[in-house]
Formats: sequence, structure tokens, C-alpha cells
Amino acid sequence: MRHVIVPAGPQDALELAQVHVAAWRETYRGLLPDSYLNAMSVEIHARRWRWSLSRPREGEVVLAAAERDRLVGYAAAGRGRGDPSEAEVATLYLLRAAQGRGLGRALLASTARVLAAQGAHALLISVLRDNLSARGFYEHLGGIAEAPRVEPGPGGVLHEVAYRWPDITTLTRA
Repeated sequence: MRHVIVPAGPQDALELAQVHVAAWRETYRGLLPDSYLNAMSVEIHARRWRWSLSRPREGEVVLAAAERDRLVGYAAAGRGRGDPSEAEVATLYLLRAAQGRGLGRALLASTARVLAAQGAHALLISVLRDNLSARGFYEHLGGIAEAPRVEPGPGGVLHEVAYRWPDITTLTRA
């Protein structure tokens, strides 16, 4: 086995923050302002992670993906914003070096399994409209794209596309 996927806890805050900042810089260069990406702080994100993982909300799921001796990705999810039977993945990030080996699929499937066990029947995840790599990944896994929408974000407005799986079990079997 090349990787493990485990529940994240407060002790993982620093590594989660390192993955978060590195993945954003790798993924969003050219999609978000360089000034924003360059100003991201591992220390600030580590404090946020430590705080949120010390006080998890009901239904919240944070799974970490590790290879050998370090975290290389994570997913954070919970209840959806609308339909109570729908869950939403808020973030799913992998370091570029960990991509293309099935780890993203395994991380999303593991997250879907936990959410389904909590009663979710459908799943939603949003992605930047111009993040074609992520969009291709979600489409390959059967996600159904909704119309792009405008959301506030770094540098002004962002265009996001939500992907929906009306039956979460299509992901739990991935």
C-alpha cells in the first residue's frame, strides 16, 4: 500500500496547513492573484485547522491522505447547505506530486463512505470554472456539472461550477 487515509485530528494541523498552502499555490497560480497566493500563511492556516479540529461540528468529516512519512492531501466535508440529505465536500486537495495515482479517487470515495454512513444520499463539490484538471477529474467520476455561478473570492469574484452526485453510492464504490 502506497498511502493511507485516516481521520485528521488537531495534531495534524501543521501538515494540513502545509498541504493547503502548497496545493493552492500549485493549483491556483494563474487562476487567483499571485499576491494572494504568495501571502498565504502556513502558520495562520495551522491555527485555523487546530481550532476547527479541536471543536468539530456535528457531521463534519476531515480525512487526511498520507504517503510514507507525510501528509499529501486531505478532504473536508459535512452537511450540505440546502437539502439535509445532501453532503458537501468543502475542500479536497492533493499535492501535485501525489496526483495521478488514484489517491484523489480514494480520498473522495472514503469521504463519501463516511458521509453516507451519516445518512447522506447525495454529494456536491464546487470547483473553479477554469480549473479544468479538477473539472475533468470530477466528470470522470460521474459528477454532473451545474451552471457556473459567481461567488466572492480572493481578488474579487470567482466563477465556480458545482458537481453533484445524486446517488452518493456511485462514489462509495469508486
